[in-house]
Amino acid sequence: MKIIVIGGTGLIGSKTVAILRQNGHEVVAASPRSGINSITGEGLKEAVAGAQVVIDLANSPSFEDKAVLEFFEASSRNLLAAEAAAGVRHHVALSIVGIDRTPANGYFRAKVAQEKLIEASGIPYTAIRSTQFMEFLGGIAASSADGNVIRVSPGLFQPIAADDVAAIVADVTLTAPRGGIVEIAGPERAPFNEIIARYLKAAGDPREVVRDPKARYFGGLVEEHSLVPLGEARLGRIGLDEWLRRSQA
Repeated sequence: MKIIVIGGTGLIGSKTVAILRQNGHEVVAASPRSGINSITGEGLKEAVAGAQVVIDLANSPSFEDKAVLEFFEASSRNLLAAEAAAGVRHHVALSIVGIDRTPANGYFRAKVAQEKLIEASGIPYTAIRSTQFMEFLGGIAASSADGNVIRVSPGLFQPIAADDVAAIVADVTLTAPRGGIVEIAGPERAPFNEIIARYLKAAGDPREVVRDPKARYFGGLVEEHSLVPLGEARLGRIGLDEWLRRSQA
C-alpha cells in the first residue's frame, strides 16, 4: 500500500513512517525539505498520485492564534483537494483530545477548524484525537513558569508517549476509515500539577509546582475534564515512570 505521511520527518511522523515501512508498505515521508509542501501545494499532486492513504501530521511553526488557524486551514484545503483528485481512500489526521471544550485556546480552535474541513471533504477519514505527548512536558512546564514557581491546574491529565501515538496512528491507518473520531491517551490519569511535579523531580528541577485552579494552559482555563477523554479511548502502554526512565537513559 502506498501511504503519504505529511510531516513525516517530525516526532510522530518519523516513528510512524518507520513502523509502516517495517510492515512492508511504500511510505513517502513528506515535508517541505523533500519538495512536498502542504501550505504552498508544491509537490502534493505528484506525491498523492496512486496513494491509498494520507496521514496528516503537519504542525504549525507558530502558535499565534491567527497564524495557526491560517496554517491548518491552508494546509488542509490543499491536501484534501489533492487527495480528492487522486482518489485517496483514507485520510488520517492527528488531532487533540478536548479541542472542542477549551475555546479560549487558539491552537485548539484551529484544530477544530481543521477537523471541520476534513469532515466536509467527502473523503473517508479518521480523526485521531490524542492527549498531550510526554515529550512536551518540559515545554508545558516552561510555559507555566512564574519566576521560580510553576503554576499548573489540578485538572486531570493523561499524557501519552510518542512511541505509543505512532503505533496507534500506524494501526488506524491500516484499518477501515471510521468516519469520525478515535481518542487515545496514556495509561495513567492524574491531576495536571502532580504529573508536572513528577516530571520536574525526575529531571532534577528544584522549582516548586503550585496547584492553581486559575492557571491557564496556552490561554485556556483547564476544567477537571478539559484535557482527558470523556468516553472510550485507546490507551498507550508506556506509563509516565517508564517513559521518564527511558528518557533519562
